[in-house]
Amino acid sequence: MTGVLFGEVDAPDLHVMSFNIRRRFDRITWPPADRWPLRKQRLRTFLEANRPHLLGTQEAMPDQAQWVQSALGSNYGRIGLGRGPRLDGEGTPLFYDRDRLEVESWEQVALSDTPHTPASTGWGNTIPRIAVIAQMRDRATDARFTFVNTHFDAFSRRARRRSATWLHDLVAARTRPLLFTADVNAHVRSAELSDMFADGLLVDTWSYAPARRTAKWGTFNNYASPRVGARRIDALLATPDVGVRAVGIDPRPTGTQWPSDHLPVQAVVRIHPVATP
Repeated sequence: MTGVLFGEVDAPDLHVMSFNIRRRFDRITWPPADRWPLRKQRLRTFLEANRPHLLGTQEAMPDQAQWVQSALGSNYGRIGLGRGPRLDGEGTPLFYDRDRLEVESWEQVALSDTPHTPASTGWGNTIPRIAVIAQMRDRATDARFTFVNTHFDAFSRRARRRSATWLHDLVAARTRPLLFTADVNAHVRSAELSDMFADGLLVDTWSYAPARRTAKWGTFNNYASPRVGARRIDALLATPDVGVRAVGIDPRPTGTQWPSDHLPVQAVVRIHPVATP
């Protein structure tokens, strides 16, 4: 069974998704469901069926990013490079429907005190962590907004706390509505990530939406049956000036298994153009 929560979403609404697609590990063979050659067609089938306007991915190796873009179709663009010193390796690329959206500018930064130094660390993380920040325009409505996609550290609480503060400061300096997708590697509403919501600058779309298409599933199921009420470590956040229409966490496998060890988080949002004097 292929999960489709929202079907075709028309303007002025936007379909947004956050999905940790699980890095390809060639030498790890357990569990068998994690093997990329077995998962890749499931991922293609899922993406072909859902086709969000905006997709923030995590743990994408270059060949996996190409696979995602191919699955979405030729009208989809991709931005974001690797987290390595030569901008190689695993990344957090974002994908967008070019028929609907235009990228006006973008940058990739390291989550560190030297954000423009590739592969830099220093907040407690020994693995480089990056964020892709895009300034976008909705071709259908002329609304302009910022889209941020990242992956917080899996091993250091201090790094996650500092990353949450970084996000707060980024949002505080914004001039546009903002959407944020990420694997934050802690419960979205945990104390260590509370700075993300400080001063009411960001809202959790799950809590903010008037309609929930699914139960509140934990988003890291590791190829096992998802559980209601388990940790929701994949975030889809927005500034309060973004209208959140509906949200969902699809727990269904694609065929007999899941395409990733995470479940995708989805939302339908509406961003109004800002009137100019």
